[in-house]
Amino acid sequence: MNVNQFQQELISYAHSIGIDKIGFASSDPFRELKNRLKRQQELGYQSGFEEPDLDKRTNPRLLLNEAESIISIAIAYPSRMENAPQGKKGSRRGIFARASWGIDYHTVLRDRLSKLEQFIAERIVDAKTRSMVDTGELSDRAVAERAGIGWSAKNCSVITPEFGSYVYLGEIITNIPFAPDAPMEDECGDCRLCLDVCPTGALIEGGQLNAKRCIAFLTQTKTFLPDEFRTKIGNRIYGCDTCQTVCPKNKGISNTHQLDFQPDPEIAKPLLIPLLKMSNKEFKTRFGHVSGSWRGKKPIQRNSILALAHFKEESAVPHLIDLLQHDTRPVIRGTAAWAIGKIGTQEGIVALRKVLQTEVDSEVITEIHKGLAFEKVN
Repeated sequence: MNVNQFQQELISYAHSIGIDKIGFASSDPFRELKNRLKRQQELGYQSGFEEPDLDKRTNPRLLLNEAESIISIAIAYPSRMENAPQGKKGSRRGIFARASWGIDYHTVLRDRLSKLEQFIAERIVDAKTRSMVDTGELSDRAVAERAGIGWSAKNCSVITPEFGSYVYLGEIITNIPFAPDAPMEDECGDCRLCLDVCPTGALIEGGQLNAKRCIAFLTQTKTFLPDEFRTKIGNRIYGCDTCQTVCPKNKGISNTHQLDFQPDPEIAKPLLIPLLKMSNKEFKTRFGHVSGSWRGKKPIQRNSILALAHFKEESAVPHLIDLLQHDTRPVIRGTAAWAIGKIGTQEGIVALRKVLQTEVDSEVITEIHKGLAFEKVN
């Protein structure tokens, strides 16, 4: 079969199954990326979720030894929520980042990539393919940039002219020598809004992120959140969109056409207090289909406690006291102690002093003292 003709057929098929953009890149090693990743490691800026082997992350032929090309795909997700519920005193709400609206994007993209691989296999007898989404070895952004999907922006997202940076990325490494697309020119220019408004200063400079300071990473950790970030996350219970929402290239973009990613407002902006005591089964039933559930309920519950402290929601204090007194997890007890002190009701202060007499976990005791220290401030 003529490869150029097949490439056009593949593009048409991709669009027919709901893939918004498709591009093609060579499978040459990503040498410049390897240098950047090495520098990130040296600076301690990586999250720890990444593939540690830099050769695998930057050399596609280590993943498919006959690799000739990489097919890059992008699927847009919505930036706006219709009929978003509003939190208010007594019924505060948290927020999942847009990348966790609707069905888990890993599921959706893997399905689309699988269909592409099947389409290829049925037409090219000796075709070899290997696909990945997000958790694979390759950098989705580096592949998309090389394949002309968009440019790699200062906020470390890939920005497309059509859908802004609100796109999920995936790729297929293959032994088929497709004609490569040309990379796009960077259109960020002198704009530095994303760097200036990052709540934690995680964006060090254009294109360089200290992942350990990024709220998107911090909300996924399972330990105590460092003190300096507790007042920074607001009511975010998973992820952060600030560097996207301020981007001028995202202005006016809504991306409502992908039905799989349309959010259920009660899931995307859930009431906080009901989250505090949710069982594993209840959490899985209610939130298991969204990407923000992958780390389980503990980080979501910890973040919900911090969000209630952010709002100084006094109606939450009895629920937080219950966690402080009865929850088996030190991180939850300790975070509740800090939040109780931050909210600052007399009922809460009395509870902190009482529990201090019986608590045995040293980290929780430290958090109780932090909570009591707020008494002098409030």
